[in-house]
Amino acid sequence: MTIKTRITEMLGIEHPIVQGGMMNVGYAELASAVSNAGGLGILTALTQPTPEKLREEIERCRAMTAKPFAVNLSVLPAINPPDYVAYARAIIEGGVKIVETAGTAAVREIWEMFKPHGIRILHKCTAVRHALSAERAGCDIISIDGFECAGHPGEDDIPGLILIPAAADKVRIPLLASGGFGDGRGLAAALSLGAEGINMGTRFCATREAPIHDNVKQAYVENDERGSFLIFRQFKNTARVGRSAVSEEVARRLSKPDAVFEDVRELVSGVAGRELLRSGDLSKGVFWAGMVQGLIHDIPTCEELIRRIVDDAEAIIRGRLAGMIA
Repeated sequence: MTIKTRITEMLGIEHPIVQGGMMNVGYAELASAVSNAGGLGILTALTQPTPEKLREEIERCRAMTAKPFAVNLSVLPAINPPDYVAYARAIIEGGVKIVETAGTAAVREIWEMFKPHGIRILHKCTAVRHALSAERAGCDIISIDGFECAGHPGEDDIPGLILIPAAADKVRIPLLASGGFGDGRGLAAALSLGAEGINMGTRFCATREAPIHDNVKQAYVENDERGSFLIFRQFKNTARVGRSAVSEEVARRLSKPDAVFEDVRELVSGVAGRELLRSGDLSKGVFWAGMVQGLIHDIPTCEELIRRIVDDAEAIIRGRLAGMIA
């Protein structure tokens, strides 16, 4: 069975399954494996230290797959922001035709660079009002990100079971369901709720091709649905990270009424997180992880995972659900 939706047709992919663009994970090894398996793999632009290095990574990915892949470019507040325009130029000059974006409204200036080059824009949102605003501004696909997700779930705390159909009721362009997806049941549910595909981050981290240490992959398997923490809530920048001794310490320090970011800076820095993923030493920092950890029980190849998801979704749609109709 091949599940065809506006997502598969618009992106030129076989299955409506997209790999989220994840910092320090979205390298060519993972993106090409997802694309070769019929999904959409995504490189993460800011994982590369310079725009020139991004150009090289795009070419490296293109040498590993002949199928479509995308690049993620997130525009977030920063004291010393990267040169987003230079990264955008690297994407354009690299011939990439699909970009995943996230972040502040400033990202729309980057969209204006992409549009003349026929680049499809897939934008991540955590609220219906943000999705409608992005649609009006001209993006092509909305990835609606529920409260279950890893990374930044927004400040509204709306889970996917409500957020996805609420967005589907109002957004006219195609929707990807993101946050809490990891198996065929999730894909079938997303389609039932009005989405036309799923975006998975945490689940793709627990695959053989994910360029992270086996200790981290095993942590995803061992953690259950309670295996994550919300941090930075008091800073209006809520983030969901995996349960570990370090994240527990971060949560403890931030529980104090007078807590400030400096109290945890060394534990949550990007440098610390990158070292954790590379070395597998979970004492080095925190790692992003969603509630979907409770549905992760093995570390398959990307091809095995995608095939399983599609086959299981087909069995649910054609078998179990159809059999309930009297």
